Amino acid sequence: LHLEGPHLSLARKGAHDPALIRPMTAQDLALLTEAAARLPVLMMTIAPENVTLAQAEALARAGVLLSLGHTDTDYATSLAYREAGVVCVTHLFNAMRPFGSREPGVVGAALDSGGLSAGLIADGIHVHPASMRVALHAKQGPGQVYLVTDAMAPAGTEIESFELNGREIRRSGGRLTLADGTLAGADLEMTRALKVLVDEVGQSPEQALRAATAIPASVAGIEAGRLAIGTRTRLARLSPGFDACTPIDPEG
Repeated sequence: LHLEGPHLSLARKGAHDPALIRPMTAQDLALLTEAAARLPVLMMTIAPENVTLAQAEALARAGVLLSLGHTDTDYATSLAYREAGVVCVTHLFNAMRPFGSREPGVVGAALDSGGLSAGLIADGIHVHPASMRVALHAKQGPGQVYLVTDAMAPAGTEIESFELNGREIRRSGGRLTLADGTLAGADLEMTRALKVLVDEVGQSPEQALRAATAIPASVAGIEAGRLAIGTRTRLARLSPGFDACTPIDPEG
């Protein structure tokens, strides 16, 4: 389970409803700690603007996978939260302070710190292919870049508009937007992300597949996404151009 909010930054809220964004309370911390004990994986996107270092440390100790995102925080603060237990960055480049020569921000921390992995929306809309290449070349490990879809429910359908918490989301040209044009999640399936990473970014199919499977599984601490004795693996058959994906029945 990935909770993207409500403890985000109003300055970098993206399509999140500003009325729901708020600081983390002691009650929130207790609830999340309990949830982490019950769930196989609990991931949470937080912003330093609304989550203190002490709260981040407590969540990390409880086993919550912490990710920085929807934040305007700076490079130094990002590294401080990394020391507190943050392990990754949510949809790198999006809904965060842009990389700058004098202030690298979260982007700079993600690319510079070996201890941070980073999710990437590879639809060619949220992030330019050249920016993706820079990120992939910059991350030398152990933290790595992995693919996320950030998809809304209509992905893979023909639905042209829908409501989310009373607000209209419009779908056009591969984009999901609010009425004012703000990107609202992504109209993206993982097969399309793989295709963009290979055809537009220049990654090999093997590298792209690792970014969609083994790397995110490693971040989540799950024994999956690779073929090895003793591991639990789900298989799928991909067409040569990543245009189709068919699950393989392990009993078939």
